[in-house]
Amino acid sequence: MNNLGKFLLIAGICLAAVGVVLLMAPRLPWLGKLPGDIVIRRRNAVFYFPITTSILISIILTVLFNLFRK
Repeated sequence: MNNLGKFLLIAGICLAAVGVVLLMAPRLPWLGKLPGDIVIRRRNAVFYFPITTSILISIILTVLFNLFRK
C-alpha cells in the first residue's frame, strides 16, 4: 500500500507540472517556432511537426531527470 501512495503522489505532481507547462506555453513565443520545425500548408490542411522543439524539450527533461535521480 505504501508504493501505491508514492505512485499517486508522483503522478499528481507530474500532472500538476504538465498543467503549469500548458498554462505557460502561450507566453513562450519561440516554443514550436524554432528553425527545423516542419510546417506544410495546403489549401485545406496544415501538417505541423515540431521536431526541433521536441528534441530541445527531450534534452531539457533528460538533464532534469538525471539531476533529480541522483
